[in-house]
Amino acid sequence: MNLPDFRFDRRRLRALMTKEFAQIARDPSTFLIALAMPLLLLFLFGYAVSLDTNHTRIGLVVEDSSAPALRLAQSYAVSTYFDVTPGRNLAELRGGMAAGKLRAIIVIPQDFGARVHRGKVPRIQVITDGSLPNTAGFVAGHAQGVFQNWAASEGIGQAPAAAHVPRIELSARYWYNPGLRSRYFLVPGSIAVVMTMIGTLLTALVIAREWERGTMEAMMATPISMAEFIASKVLPYFVLALASMALCTVIAELAFGVPFRGSILALLAIASAFLLPSLGLGLFISSATKNQFVASQIALLAGFMPAMLLSGFIFEISSMPWPIQALTYIVPSRYLIPALQTVFLAGDLWNLILPDIAIMIVFGFAFFAMSFFVTRRSLD
Repeated sequence: MNLPDFRFDRRRLRALMTKEFAQIARDPSTFLIALAMPLLLLFLFGYAVSLDTNHTRIGLVVEDSSAPALRLAQSYAVSTYFDVTPGRNLAELRGGMAAGKLRAIIVIPQDFGARVHRGKVPRIQVITDGSLPNTAGFVAGHAQGVFQNWAASEGIGQAPAAAHVPRIELSARYWYNPGLRSRYFLVPGSIAVVMTMIGTLLTALVIAREWERGTMEAMMATPISMAEFIASKVLPYFVLALASMALCTVIAELAFGVPFRGSILALLAIASAFLLPSLGLGLFISSATKNQFVASQIALLAGFMPAMLLSGFIFEISSMPWPIQALTYIVPSRYLIPALQTVFLAGDLWNLILPDIAIMIVFGFAFFAMSFFVTRRSLD
């Protein structure tokens, strides 16, 4: 078996890279994938995808006209979590829930005020739309929270503290994302998906394109080594992907208001480490298939789908079945997303970032070794 040729000549490498940059400049689809597609995906994920439950449409039925019931109803009306549609009875709002116009109905019963006056804890009824389980859980939780805040302000359900027992008050603080805005962790995750698309999809086409255009035979007749050939194919797209990462970071901070608390050095280290497996996977696919259409489809399947579904971007890995959790360990995006979220929201916590960087570098060397193995100087 022929061993890979690792000879390097800087003059030949410079000439090959000049050729590759010229080919990129003449191919508008490359700029669409590297610049236009990231912006489109970033704006879709930033504006269209949201896990926030603000302004959820609910119905509110107030069957009691007492002052406590009206004050509770006002608490729901002014809450930022809900857009309240009042109703005279439950039957009036039932059709809105069936049509999907309302996600829940809150009923304040007739004996609400009477229970308050007797010193008992009043009850409310919360009816949620079970066809959307996640939304139903969020709405029920927020409805309970509004009720508890109202009860605390009214002094309901609070036993008087003994003289010798100090009152304990809990004060909740949310670090790194005080407003609990889902955009703050969705946008860094979407940058990871964009980087996966760019790195894998672009390099999945480079060698396959040489085979389809018939220029691979001419390159084989030259004295270039496989190391020079692969480096000339990877380095231009490495630079292009870093430029796309910089553009996405600027858009995330300026357009979406996502804080960037880390350093450029940490971001560069994370991006460079991730591009090794991403570019290596694309190069391996391109060398193995030798067909641009097949390579692009495999790149979408092997790069984009795992980055969306198995990286923890949208779905929590800990909530997946254990065989799927085990499968996520071979997805490079699993290590990129927490590293990006750490740099954006928390800062340069190197003790958290470095293990992810090391694992991505190991994946990168593995994919490039596979690329060297399948890229041969022969027409077979």
